[in-house]
Amino acid sequence: MSQSKSQTPGLRRRLGVVSLTLYGVGVTVGAGIYVLVGKVAGLAGGMAPLAFLIAAVVAGMTAMSFAELSVRYPRSAGEAIYIREGFGSALASLVIGLAVAAAGLVSAGAVVVGSSGYVGTLVPLPLWSIQILLVVILSGIAIWGIAESVAIIGLITILETGGLLLILVVALPAALDGPAVATSAATPGFDGMMAAVVIAFFAFIGFEDMVNVAEEVREPERTMPRAIVVTLVITTLLYVSLSWVSSAVTGADALAASDAPLSLVFEQATGWSAAPFAVLAAFATLNGALVLIIMGSRIFYGMACQGTLPKVLAGVWTATGTPVVATLAAAAFVLIAVLSLPIETLAQAGSVLTLTVFTVVNLALVAIKRKRIMTKGSFHVPVWWPWLAALASGGVLAGEIARLAF
Repeated sequence: MSQSKSQTPGLRRRLGVVSLTLYGVGVTVGAGIYVLVGKVAGLAGGMAPLAFLIAAVVAGMTAMSFAELSVRYPRSAGEAIYIREGFGSALASLVIGLAVAAAGLVSAGAVVVGSSGYVGTLVPLPLWSIQILLVVILSGIAIWGIAESVAIIGLITILETGGLLLILVVALPAALDGPAVATSAATPGFDGMMAAVVIAFFAFIGFEDMVNVAEEVREPERTMPRAIVVTLVITTLLYVSLSWVSSAVTGADALAASDAPLSLVFEQATGWSAAPFAVLAAFATLNGALVLIIMGSRIFYGMACQGTLPKVLAGVWTATGTPVVATLAAAAFVLIAVLSLPIETLAQAGSVLTLTVFTVVNLALVAIKRKRIMTKGSFHVPVWWPWLAALASGGVLAGEIARLAF
């Protein structure tokens, strides 16, 4: 006998400001600086910190729009709901919801590939077998429970942030004394800088994932905006400073060539073995992938609840309070991406999809504001803000499309 809608178990509100911030920082830091600092430095050379700063401004503008929307509609599959409420189109809602899920899960694939590079320095196994094992472990943790998953994410976030601060401490003296080696032979042109900004933008993917656990957040009208802003500030400070000291210590070309870039920085700055740091880096990158798998599963779950995806994805296991089928579907998507594409392609695809979503979501907020729909939440951006944020995201997207086309 099937359960009625009122009898169907739902998600549980178990997350507060601290746990949600740790969730956001965990996915952002793990997906960004540990994996892609070398790729950005290889494209932008000594201007890598500027690439991260530009990406932070573009991401931050849309982050404020997401903060308001998460207060208005604190539900899973948030972006799909924002589009439906703004434009009144079920088809557009479905397309954007799937694009968000694809962006997050492709990004998770990039993180798993990056993590396998660190794990591969410690374990003598083929990278493909490490990648499969990592996805299986992460999906198991995601099924275990949201509070349990976020507790693990929070613990690893503290460790990974400590690892980044360690890099700053050991590498800063060399950076202040002057670059140990030439950061890059040439100043990047427009194409190189645009590519660097797009990949750096990937490193800020995280706050839009936070809105997809809104149904599991206590007092979302207060908690969501605070956690999003704090996450953005922490990650921007870390990225700009670390990209500078890393390029100064190793040189951009060596950093770009490394599968474990921050391990290389640690080794050259201290003269010690990088093996202990590689363990920490492996956990840090996996942390980001775990968050992204959870996010993707919640999008599938939320869209299934809305009737735009098969109902089987809306099933919640009462023992754990998690959407098991949706989580397995998300993990399968990640595994296909991991085994099919290199990390640079995954990162660029994730960024292009995310920039597209950001542009459309900002326009949806414009439409919602025009309808003068009021909410009890106290966080609101000015009416002109989403226009400017859409222009910023759309401009970077157009530049990247032009670069790839020509």
